[in-house]
This record gives sequence, structure tokens and C-alpha cells, in this order.
Amino acid sequence: MLEELKQKTFANEAEEAAWWEANEDALADEFEKAGEEGRLGHGTAMRRASESSITFRLDPDDIAKARAQAAERGLLYEAYLQMIVHGALLNAEHCRTAANSEKAISA
Repeated sequence: MLEELKQKTFANEAEEAAWWEANEDALADEFEKAGEEGRLGHGTAMRRASESSITFRLDPDDIAKARAQAAERGLLYEAYLQMIVHGALLNAEHCRTAANSEKAISA
């Protein structure tokens, strides 16, 4: 069923909706089986459902730099900015943890 879905293309939205409706039970069974076998992961849909969305302003020059750097890496600039923020937060957390460890050792 999953291999069929990977190969499936639809002529229009109505055709796709009809396919999903016709295969609803088989897909539910496949999903349950995957859960029992431990094949379900935390994919994009799961992550996005739990992610928060924020908006902040950046200097236009910084956006231009982010766009250029993202393009060099073959990424969308929004994804690239998410990576930068994530990396900076991890680094700050690491530095904070290391500083707290050093304080505990000196005390």
C-alpha cells in the first residue's frame, strides 16, 4: 500500500480525494501495523503540529545575507535562519552548562 502511494500521481484533487476515501481502511490498517512494529517516527507532520510560530523583524541587509548564504547551501532562507537560531541556542546552552559546571567545581 505504501509503495503504491509513493508511486501514485493524481490528475486532480477530486481524483486524489476519491483514492484516499477508497483506501481509508487499508491505510488505517497499515498505520496500526506500523505502530505495532515500531515503524512510526516523529516526522515533519508531528514536529510541525507541536512547533510554535513567531515573527520578528530583521535588518534588510541581514535578510539579504541570509538569502545569499542559504542559496549557496541550496536551502530556503527561512530554513537557514531556523538552523542558525537553533545552532546559536544549542551553543548558548552548552556555554551556560559548562560555566555552571566550572562554578560547581570551584566551590
